[in-house]
Amino acid sequence: MKVPSICIAGIHSDCGKSTVSLGIMSALIKRGLTVQPFKVGPDFIDPGHHRRITGRDSHNLDGWMLSRQYNNEIFSRYSQDADVAVVEGVMGLFDGFSGSNESGSTAQMAKWLDIPVIIVIDARAMARSAAAVALGFSRFDPDLHIAGFIFNRVGSNEHRKIVGEALALLPDLSVIGYLPRDDKLKIPSRHLGLITDEDFGIDEGFMEKLARWMEDNIDLETLLRFFEREGQDMVAPGPCTKPGVRIGIARDEAFCFYYPENFRLLREAGAELIPFSPLRSKRLPKALKGLYFGGGYPELHCRTLAENHTMLEEIREFGLSGRPIYGECGGFMFLMKEIHDLEGIAYPMVGLFPVAAQMEDRLKTLGYREIATMGESILGPACTVIRGHEFHYSRIVDTGNMPARTYSIAGRYSSSHVEEGFIRHRVLGSYVHLHWGSNSDVAGHFVEYCSVYG
Repeated sequence: MKVPSICIAGIHSDCGKSTVSLGIMSALIKRGLTVQPFKVGPDFIDPGHHRRITGRDSHNLDGWMLSRQYNNEIFSRYSQDADVAVVEGVMGLFDGFSGSNESGSTAQMAKWLDIPVIIVIDARAMARSAAAVALGFSRFDPDLHIAGFIFNRVGSNEHRKIVGEALALLPDLSVIGYLPRDDKLKIPSRHLGLITDEDFGIDEGFMEKLARWMEDNIDLETLLRFFEREGQDMVAPGPCTKPGVRIGIARDEAFCFYYPENFRLLREAGAELIPFSPLRSKRLPKALKGLYFGGGYPELHCRTLAENHTMLEEIREFGLSGRPIYGECGGFMFLMKEIHDLEGIAYPMVGLFPVAAQMEDRLKTLGYREIATMGESILGPACTVIRGHEFHYSRIVDTGNMPARTYSIAGRYSSSHVEEGFIRHRVLGSYVHLHWGSNSDVAGHFVEYCSVYG
């Protein structure tokens, strides 16, 4: 059996494809369908909104961090019990790693998955030119199945009429609908992208508005016909290992950036994942063998984190006792001595790494990373290679006692290497968000370390 699927792509970033994707998901759910969402690229924020709308984890598909086979396996594994799958693209449809080929693009992923593409065109500053853009996108790659176009941010009935007249002269192009501009449906943004689902709080009312926006302005029947096209073959579920190694997972507004596939790999390796909140839980869950702190926005919750003294002390003692802790990006910052905000106020954190994180008002780093371990660590033996992504607005402040480093990091474009990945006892912290699907041995090694030393 194959799951009917579509990909929602845009002509460029900020054309409204995230809101359109959420609207389509909401409309499909309103019709009683179970929707499995996916996101192309390393982003964490869009998948969070997908999860809030659909009630299902949204999984990242990425042409650089993961192989073609692994992407197909993720897509098949998580869509097999759904009625339909909706894949939200990244940037513009053809934007990827190169100007000369499709590597890393939404177009490449749609072809890998063999699914049709709906293109969102931001029409707010165009009239007849919108038809020219649609025609160009439809012809750019003849191997790609362009199923239709949605014209977003249409300013008025007159604007819609002019765009429609131009498109009427191109009968081979399928127009799915024209969406009027509605700022009430726009998801606000902050650094690193859109506001997270934890902070924005998508509720039933917002979902209903999204669904109605779609129902009133696009041809849902035509859209549903595209779902009738066959998509991916199913894959058998992986082996299920009886959980036994209790690993604490920090999950709240401050720590919400995780690849769900990492959790599956941990469970498959024998972990029992125990969620807790560094913001609200007063103590760590009992009988934990290891801790995992993902990224997020701890800098927005510094005061609350700093005032949770018992939690900070228990995490500190956990690490000093030799039990394994893994922290990345925001989780890494939390494990430092302090976080300094933009006003220069220093907030005490866990203190396992004797350095501080200084927040900046400009992006410090953004891009794909490949790490190779220079020695044995909680993630694997020396020379373990893992791929991931890095983006942050803070820098490390050396307090005179910089811990040892175990990562040799290369960017996707760079041949030079930077040493990072700080290690103390069995605590490992880094700014890089690692996708453990790029090296599926990592989860097993971490669980083994937790079992032996936890």
